[in-house]
Amino acid sequence: MNEDSIAGRSFGEVYRVQNRADLHDFLLNAVEASGGRVLYASEPNRAPVYLGVQLPSDERIGLLVYPFRITNRRTKNRPEDEVRGQLRYGSKESWALEHPVGRDIAGVDVTLILGIDPLAEVAVGLDANLWDPLPMGISFYLKQSDVDAARESGWHVWEKKNAPGKKREDARSPLNLETVVAFTPERLIDYARLERRSTLLKLDPPLRHSAANAMVNEHDRTPPSGRHVLEEQFALSSQQILDIIGGRHRLAVAVRGGVAEHHLEQQLEASPDVVFSDRLDADALHDFDVELADGRALRVECKNASPKTFANGSFRVEVQKTRASKGDPASRFYRVDAFDVVAACLFSATGRWEFRGSSQLRV
Repeated sequence: MNEDSIAGRSFGEVYRVQNRADLHDFLLNAVEASGGRVLYASEPNRAPVYLGVQLPSDERIGLLVYPFRITNRRTKNRPEDEVRGQLRYGSKESWALEHPVGRDIAGVDVTLILGIDPLAEVAVGLDANLWDPLPMGISFYLKQSDVDAARESGWHVWEKKNAPGKKREDARSPLNLETVVAFTPERLIDYARLERRSTLLKLDPPLRHSAANAMVNEHDRTPPSGRHVLEEQFALSSQQILDIIGGRHRLAVAVRGGVAEHHLEQQLEASPDVVFSDRLDADALHDFDVELADGRALRVECKNASPKTFANGSFRVEVQKTRASKGDPASRFYRVDAFDVVAACLFSATGRWEFRGSSQLRV
């Protein structure tokens, strides 16, 4: 390992690799497909791969990419619809050593850990915060349906369970979940932006999931400057906006409510029991109109559960409005016919973006 560094900037160990020229070509082509221009590329027989990229806005970014091959070859005693990637660099004898991921302490370069299927033209991004150090010698898995979804839409996000294994006593994430993003070549730069935000802000899996989903259509709407539309409107950086939210309790509560509604909307759309859902954004109205497969129409109100449960373990939720009208304390209460169902988000209590309906709650 080369321990030399300049200003604390180190890329860690550099590995000699073979038969990975197609992965190297995939990365170069993906930079061009996603609107960038390759200014510099390290050799294909070394890993990680370092790319100097110029974006359409003239912004320059460095990508330090750890590429691994993924294939849909049948693996004994594994499901037939599984796609497999293997984290393998160096000799087998070296796998027992620690393999830290290279980082740029200045935050200029971004580190990516990618599984690549050059035939399907799909890359799978692993959370660099969770996969550092690299657990060499292990395999990671995803479903063929996830690859197919990425090929169809260009950007596919899902949560994957992780658990302790033979080589680690604890799960990578204390939530036992990780967020995975699969994407096609024209979204490589978008993924690099996501990874840079996630790394700098140390986003946990649920927040990374929300950030990734917010970028579903970012490829089409990102301003020429490369900044998010809100950064342009507010004349602030994303870090400054998040600092403002984090420093003001009411803002943080409001954002948490919006994030809960976003996750609920996704779960409603994915449910086989729901044929239609519409998120409303109007004062004095419930949050969702939902039509079920059995013909019922429901008005759904989304609420965040309390982080504290009752003594018997039941979840607790306060079914009141945030504030009352001036001079009318009773206006904090909802009318009896205001909505049919309360969907309580349990993130504050469980750390997971999951929901319980009215019949499963105490209020």
